[in-house]
Amino acid sequence: MPPSDNQKITVPILLARKPKGERITAVTSYDYPTTRIISEAGVDLILVGDSLGMVLHGRDNTLQVTLEDVIYHSRLVADAAPRSLVVADMPYGSYHVSPQDAVRNALRCIKEGGAEAVKIEGGRNRFDVVEALLKAEIPVLGHLGLTPQSVHTLGGFRVQGKLRETAQEILEDARELEARGVFAIVLESIPMELARVVTDRLSIPTIGIGAGPHCDGQILVFHDLVGFTRVYLPKFVRQYADLYGIIHTALGAYINDVQAGRFPDERESYHLKGDINELIK
Repeated sequence: MPPSDNQKITVPILLARKPKGERITAVTSYDYPTTRIISEAGVDLILVGDSLGMVLHGRDNTLQVTLEDVIYHSRLVADAAPRSLVVADMPYGSYHVSPQDAVRNALRCIKEGGAEAVKIEGGRNRFDVVEALLKAEIPVLGHLGLTPQSVHTLGGFRVQGKLRETAQEILEDARELEARGVFAIVLESIPMELARVVTDRLSIPTIGIGAGPHCDGQILVFHDLVGFTRVYLPKFVRQYADLYGIIHTALGAYINDVQAGRFPDERESYHLKGDINELIK
């Protein structure tokens, strides 16, 4: 249910949810009007995801999304003054060169994009980056399991943590990220049994996407959630509406009305108070 008040969601508020057993809701957004709807509905966390590369740009993966893209869309989201916590997804290449480079780019997401935290993909290969960001007082959301920016290394968008070695690595990385100070961890496309163990052994929240029902929260891409697409969707996506169908039907009705001369009618037109012949001679 949506919250009963309009309290701004902050990192400490999300951290306090887990001991109470209160689930966290998260959705992606990339623009002002969508953010208004998401915030007013009561969603806790908005991720300005690099998924925009696939959802808005029509790419096959997220790798071509730039820092400028994320800053631009973060600003659109932040300008809606959402109740939700706004997290900017650090794009591929923005934190891979050095911790100093990562801090510089993350600061731009905060200062120019208006984000309140950033998300970083990866575990042990990103510990130094996470530490640098937190030292710069930038809240960090971790991301383990299927990390889309590693699509070429992983050989595609595949479920992770199915083998003992990889499952153990995910658990160890989650513990280390917690120890370093991330406020929550996204667990993507891992077996639900592993997600349950990770969730049980951490004191910070886990947010699942394709990780089963035992995480402390869930996140979905907005366009997938509301059915604003006709592309293939993973089995873990639940569509709560069919906006594609609704919009397609509305456009068809508009086309028919224009072609038949039914739109606009006189009620939908402006009228002079006087005689047109008195204005035009």
